[in-house]
Amino acid sequence: MKSPTLRAVARQYHERLQAIKAKNRLDGVDWYPWASMAAMETLDGFLNGDVENLRALIASAPVLDVGCGDGDVGFFLESLGARVDAIDHAPTNYNALVGVRALKRILDSKIGIHPVDLDQRPNLPAANYGLAIMLGVLYHLKNPFLVLETLARSSRHIFLSTRIASLTPDRKVSFGSLPLAYLVDEDELNHDATNFWIFSEAALKRLVRRSGWHIRHYTTLGAPASQSDPVSTKGDVRAYIFAESRLAPPPTSFHIERGWHELEYDSWRWTDRRFSAVLDLSSPLAPATLHFRFNVPKQVLEQRPALTLWAAVNGVRLQQSTFSTPGEHEYVAAIPALPAGEVKVEFELDGTIRPGDGDQRELGVLVEFSGAPPVQIASS
Repeated sequence: MKSPTLRAVARQYHERLQAIKAKNRLDGVDWYPWASMAAMETLDGFLNGDVENLRALIASAPVLDVGCGDGDVGFFLESLGARVDAIDHAPTNYNALVGVRALKRILDSKIGIHPVDLDQRPNLPAANYGLAIMLGVLYHLKNPFLVLETLARSSRHIFLSTRIASLTPDRKVSFGSLPLAYLVDEDELNHDATNFWIFSEAALKRLVRRSGWHIRHYTTLGAPASQSDPVSTKGDVRAYIFAESRLAPPPTSFHIERGWHELEYDSWRWTDRRFSAVLDLSSPLAPATLHFRFNVPKQVLEQRPALTLWAAVNGVRLQQSTFSTPGEHEYVAAIPALPAGEVKVEFELDGTIRPGDGDQRELGVLVEFSGAPPVQIASS
């Protein structure tokens, strides 16, 4: 029996939410009036209608619903098994977040609701999301590049929509092929002073690319894109993008294996001459890149002119690198392909600090453990 498509599952959930909203009036405000869930039909097309494709790209990471409205999309993704953080700026949210909080209570949801002003302080609730959803938000941002780059550092994928324009408001000048944006006046678009930048198609694609994303899918809905303008109803055309981050941490779990000394000051460890770690890839990568961040202590270089580091991944030897200055360094090596599952990474140094009277340990390099994992594997 064929599994239901993403759009079919989303349509059923939308009907459920509509019934809930019809039975539950909000005190002094209205429910968010626009159909956020309609975007799931476009996402369905990007993912070939497969709910499992959506679950796979999210993996075990949480989802971020950016500019959540009443949280319809976030609650839907939670119903598919995802952990969800919903963010919006209460002063500009349609009902000051009353709607999303009411639905959380009615649905007995565990979704996280976080008031965040992305223009002033783009601080996200977590640092490693599998997917960010940002529908109809980009033109409400004063600083769209900053926000997209922030998301690219924190989420592996993004699904976004925004209004685009190819013609000026008087429809006399065409700029759709140029990387330009139109800044609407405070009462020019829907008499809404929170509207700012309407990008051309060329500008939108360049913005997404330069802020750290690789566009996998792109489409537009509404009139032909060549007839879009920034302010009129007939010229309202929406662009939809599904993109993969070039900046976010990879979807891995990480644990050390042999050759690491005890954690010191809750933040760093010495290594032996040989040491290893295991990472768990949630999806195959072809090709991939290994990154290892570490510190070469000056004591090592006092005993030799340089330090050489080798690495092997699943038993396959990678290139060696030599470091001749003390301080922070990164070892980077290309890997042709890796399957999903556990990946063993082994390192070897050509020398260590010779044991002294006060410390008989074999000491290689220093590795910081207070932030992101020091050993990471990312798609190339």
